[in-house]
Amino acid sequence: MQRPLAGLTTRNLATELTAGVTLLAIAIPLNIGYAQIAGLPATAGLYALIVPTVVYALVVSSRQLVASPDAAAAALVASSVGGLAVAGSADYATLALAQAVICGVLFILLAVFKLGFLANFLSKPILVGFVGGLALDIMVSQIAKMLGVSIDSGKEFTGKVADLVSGLGTLTGWSVLISVCSVAVLLAGRAFLRAVPWALIVLVVSTIAVVVSGLDQQGVDVLGEVPAGAPAFTWPMIDWTMWLALVPSAIALTLVTTAEGLLVSRSYAEKHGYPFRANRDLLAFGVANVAAGAQGSFSVGSSTSRTAAMDQAGSRTQLPALVLAVGTLLLLLFGTALLEDIPSPAIGAIVGVAIIPLLGIRDFADLWRKDRFEFLIGATCFLVTLFIGSIPGILVAFVLALINLAKRASNPAIDVLESSGDPGESLLEDAPAGTVTAPGVIVIRLAAPLFFANGAVFTGAVKDAVRSAGDGAVRHLVVDMEAVTDVDITGAESFASLKEWLADHSISLAFSRVRPNTLHRLTALGLLDAEQVYPTNRAALADLTAPAVQRRSTEREGL
Repeated sequence: MQRPLAGLTTRNLATELTAGVTLLAIAIPLNIGYAQIAGLPATAGLYALIVPTVVYALVVSSRQLVASPDAAAAALVASSVGGLAVAGSADYATLALAQAVICGVLFILLAVFKLGFLANFLSKPILVGFVGGLALDIMVSQIAKMLGVSIDSGKEFTGKVADLVSGLGTLTGWSVLISVCSVAVLLAGRAFLRAVPWALIVLVVSTIAVVVSGLDQQGVDVLGEVPAGAPAFTWPMIDWTMWLALVPSAIALTLVTTAEGLLVSRSYAEKHGYPFRANRDLLAFGVANVAAGAQGSFSVGSSTSRTAAMDQAGSRTQLPALVLAVGTLLLLLFGTALLEDIPSPAIGAIVGVAIIPLLGIRDFADLWRKDRFEFLIGATCFLVTLFIGSIPGILVAFVLALINLAKRASNPAIDVLESSGDPGESLLEDAPAGTVTAPGVIVIRLAAPLFFANGAVFTGAVKDAVRSAGDGAVRHLVVDMEAVTDVDITGAESFASLKEWLADHSISLAFSRVRPNTLHRLTALGLLDAEQVYPTNRAALADLTAPAVQRRSTEREGL
């Protein structure tokens, strides 16, 4: 079992502690903003940085992945819980805690039963579309905050846009000025000096400006009172029907975090050469989310941006996460008064700039250049998430994933292999239509598992190859099984009908290069009776093209 804080040595201790201070400066302003996106008090975002962060850091196998609420998770919380309770109410907060607990249980189940592969159904186009839709919905709320316009954050995207447009007459000039200056500093800092905690600088400077100039009395909204004290243990007490109502959104949160979190964790492990254990990471997400639900926070996911920042800072362990937890706890115990005058436009600017990459503009452009069908998948997921909702968006995402899978699986490469006449030569090139591999023999290769989506396609391709060769031209069919790793019931039934058709046309059937597990599967499904199985295609051709007398002699010698 991997020890906690793997990779930490006396040599890198100073670097890790410095990275922890950087992470503290990045995480506090962002988590305050994400809590507001989720419709929760600032403390909900800060509490997530203490107990959930500590338990995650001590359990996870990844040395670098940062766990925290992120923009997509916050938007999912707002859209799902917002339909069950009024944002800002006690019931709303309780439901958010319960949702985090359900997410934790789901993560633990994924780890125990090794089901992390389910998240692989969320391909890049689907993730780009889903997260992009959530990000644009968030952006509208942040623009309203930057302009000092009040909107109902519980509404759908179109409702928020309508509120924003109708409320433009109420915007405040000081809010706009703070926002413009904040965005300019953040974008310039990102372009030239990424290592500097510009978000923290923006918060400090804007807060000083508000306090010195009394801008809160001139229409600039501020964060307000933040309760002091460490997070306390709690447990969401709700009716069982409400627990069930939260399951779909918890599943969506779990799958998105699993797909993104494991991908990022694996990439950094490969980049720096340390072990990666997917199920251990899922378990870490599980205990972190249960801890979040038990101490006043909301669902915890993976933070790609903060992980990248830690990598750039030279961090290779989870020690910065512990520094973050200690620093946040000290802030809650002794420094909450410093947070009260933080201007909301500055928070909106910080979150807005942070989620710009989540809009997926470059990713969509890349998809458009490379594959129009995959672009269509991403765009559909984006529009459904944006205009209908996050839960329908994740459901559509899975349907699109299955359609994409079926589309590709139903059109596998099916090759008629070619021979120059010498059975000992390589059989790699596709044969022209209407030819055979060797006199009287066709060797055909299916480059995919044989299952319900392609069984009929393969059967039809074999028949077409035989027919195109001409009447009586084919006496033997050899199926190259090297790429066939599995056969399901529907595929077996299609293949059984092909066997009958071959028998009716007096064509023998043989197999070559069959994997051991596939050989067992063929036997179990009744597809392998008296058919010959050859170790190679060359052996099959050498035997089937030999003169009949020689072949009978060879068979007698083998008895």
